[in-house]
Amino acid sequence: MVTGMRTLGMRSGFVGIAVVLGAITAAVPRGSVAVAAAHAARLSCTAAMSNAHPADYTTTDVRVHTAAHAHVTTVAHYRTTNTKHHRTAGRKGNATVPYYISGATPGYKVKVSVSVVKGSQTGSCSTSFTPHR
Repeated sequence: MVTGMRTLGMRSGFVGIAVVLGAITAAVPRGSVAVAAAHAARLSCTAAMSNAHPADYTTTDVRVHTAAHAHVTTVAHYRTTNTKHHRTAGRKGNATVPYYISGATPGYKVKVSVSVVKGSQTGSCSTSFTPHR
């Protein structure tokens, strides 16, 4: 989305871009305006596990911090399956996503992919846990 941006001028095949709403200025090759706009629309995301080494048949939480009221999707990539959950971050940008660890493969590192969306902004991050017996 190019709304909120203006062209500053052209020189040597580069277009200067300024974000009117912020203090970000970048010089990018001509034709790369969409890339610069996409980077400006990046949504912050951090994720951590409440317990990175949960025992089988217990619950561990994915704790996500992002923008207030952003949509949060997590996917746990187990050895034999993927499990997806959805949440909405609260007014402080926090979301807690519980994962029940059934008989997951002990010692197998389970990567948890996190994606966040708010309006036209998107972001991603990840964390992991390793189940044990």
